[in-house]
Amino acid sequence: MRLSRFLARAGVTSRRKAEELIRAGRVRVNGRVITELSFRVVPERDRVEVDGKEVKLPERVYYLFYKPRGFLTALSDPHGRPTIKEFLRGLPPGVFPVGRLDRDSEGLLLLTNDGDLAQKLLHPRYEIPRVYRVWLTRPPREDLLLRILREGLEIEGRRVFPEEIKLIRRSRRECVYEVRLHEGRKREVRKIFAAAGSRVKRLVRIQFGPLRLSDLRPGEIRPLRPEEKRTLFALLKRG
Repeated sequence: MRLSRFLARAGVTSRRKAEELIRAGRVRVNGRVITELSFRVVPERDRVEVDGKEVKLPERVYYLFYKPRGFLTALSDPHGRPTIKEFLRGLPPGVFPVGRLDRDSEGLLLLTNDGDLAQKLLHPRYEIPRVYRVWLTRPPREDLLLRILREGLEIEGRRVFPEEIKLIRRSRRECVYEVRLHEGRKREVRKIFAAAGSRVKRLVRIQFGPLRLSDLRPGEIRPLRPEEKRTLFALLKRG
């Protein structure tokens, strides 16, 4: 791991400012001043100090979070809109959301300070499934949904192919579908149903990889259970 990245992940400062600390000769590794930006460290082996104070990576943590509707999946917003940051108070520093849900959507988010895990979960190579429960204003055209499943739908200049679109229930009062994707593009689920002649009135992500929303309520956060962590890491190891 590059030294500047180590310092950023340890919460010392941003990566760019970490490079300034290194250039200034304020960083030592195993007692030696390091000024080369390309220098690499092994966190489990090397002792890193900034201005004489030892720096260590924080313990890696993993949480499930039910993002409520009306909040941005961000830790800050230049326009002052509500973000999920207010729910993260009390969690260890450096925790961030993996992936995004738009402001009008709700449901499962993984929170962690493990950047390596986050990169793998979001990489198309691993084909991590996302499952959404969708409430519609009116029934969509089934022939158009079948065409989208067969031929895909172009979103942001790229053709996407939902893995499954399944009717859960239909009545006079509501129409509910479940959609399974392997790579979530911006507002993809909403655009799928718009192309089929309907409109989403509520969208909840109920699954991300092997992780499920289960009995979490809006705004609630809980640590991953040991079996959930084992299943998650086993999935990525197979990929």
